[in-house]
Amino acid sequence: MTSPVALDPELETDAEPVKGEQKLEGRSPGQLMWQRFKRDRTGVICAVVVILYFVVSLAAPLLVKLSGTDPYTLYGQDPTYADKPILDQFGLPLGYFGGVSGDHWFGVEPQYGRDLFAMLVYGMRTSLFMALGVTVLLMVTGVIIGLIGGYFGGRTDYWIGRVTDFFLSFPQQLFFIAFMPVVTAFFVDPREETPTYFRALAMLIVLWLLGWMSMARLVRSTVLSLREREFVEAAKVSGASPARIVRKEILPNVVTPILVQFTYSLPSTILTIAFLSFAGVGFVEPTPDWGRLFAAAANYTEQDPAFLFFPGLALVIFVLAFNLLGDSVRDAFDPKSGR
Repeated sequence: MTSPVALDPELETDAEPVKGEQKLEGRSPGQLMWQRFKRDRTGVICAVVVILYFVVSLAAPLLVKLSGTDPYTLYGQDPTYADKPILDQFGLPLGYFGGVSGDHWFGVEPQYGRDLFAMLVYGMRTSLFMALGVTVLLMVTGVIIGLIGGYFGGRTDYWIGRVTDFFLSFPQQLFFIAFMPVVTAFFVDPREETPTYFRALAMLIVLWLLGWMSMARLVRSTVLSLREREFVEAAKVSGASPARIVRKEILPNVVTPILVQFTYSLPSTILTIAFLSFAGVGFVEPTPDWGRLFAAAANYTEQDPAFLFFPGLALVIFVLAFNLLGDSVRDAFDPKSGR
């Protein structure tokens, strides 16, 4: 039997690739994830929808300018617009489907005549960016606490766990309603109107205090399984500091659950902010907000059910798209997924 002939490495390097043979290149985990995500049509469509929502929110002033309306003018009561009546004698919109027309693309609000399109795009702007800020703060806090508790363990993990259990014991929805007026009354005289920026700050504080625990527990459980792995032990033996081990070895391996949890947390935070405004402890008149639109629609449902259609449809599409996007991101990161 003839023994195999060893190839000269230099000859192998300089040789021309055989015609039709593809050159194999290594790909990073991020590139593999992106390739898998691009093959998921549902995920791509949902990503486009989510991006479109944020673009519309950013461009709200321009869109409202194009429509020739604004979310604050009472078109049904302002004498300036008396030559173009939009409400009947009972305060209900004239025309079809809540007063949809060339001047008011989504109709108008009963009793006041405010433009629903302008209120909706500005309400999306308020809710989306408020929820984005809250969710980022929740993620950062949860990741830091989870990394500390999971990596150091022992008494550090024990006391962090007890603090987490303490905050989890609060009934969130009831606590939101009860604590929001306390926060605002503590800093603002009850006889004065609470500024909108302070309401936003109070909501951020309450949502942050009661929302970081799930992320902290997720990160902690992941770090507990990683800190005993060979590459972490090798980093310890090489003399790497705990901060470097956490930053270089552990944190890159918890990016996947963090990103997936983020895609699920943002729509949940939007619904929570809408609930606070609906309950009357979030944003109030005249600040446009998704929740306030639903609160107003609850008063007009019997006389003008069309007022709820566009805000409700917009919220359902966004929450559904973001949840499906979260599923697609999770599957793209999971090499065992069959999607």
